[in-house]
Amino acid sequence: MVTDPADPDAVEAFWRRARAACGLATTSAPEAWAFGSGAAQADALLALVLNGTKTATAGALWDYEAEGEAVPRPGDLSIALDGAGRPRALLRVTAVEVLPFDEVDEEHARLEGEGDRSLAYWREVHQRFFTDVACHDRGFSRQMPVVVERFEVLHTEP
Repeated sequence: MVTDPADPDAVEAFWRRARAACGLATTSAPEAWAFGSGAAQADALLALVLNGTKTATAGALWDYEAEGEAVPRPGDLSIALDGAGRPRALLRVTAVEVLPFDEVDEEHARLEGEGDRSLAYWREVHQRFFTDVACHDRGFSRQMPVVVERFEVLHTEP
């Protein structure tokens, strides 16, 4: 879920520190966004990222299309925000695949790190999320294309 940071200056300052700490040559700040929907979910999912449990995420391709957003590519950077819009982590995409919902596998569910980390839990939660928080008008389908993404954390701040 893409969000506007509460303080764009804080995001820019975070980016300068992260860029220096990681030795990155890129000068333009990457997109800043929060996981999930709402502050509580953003904080809960970010906590999983920060403790190393969550190294993957997924989004409905139809939402990317409806919002005019590019699908992430390996090497893309982004800044993960907490529920208050504060920058907390610099992430780099390591792998991306677009699969039908029904073809997302146990490994991806485990890497997302949510609930009991099972595929059954992943499917239940993501079907509900892709239905309730959709930005498109196509509804939910077990064959809908899902962007599954792996990432690594390059830099964090409290």
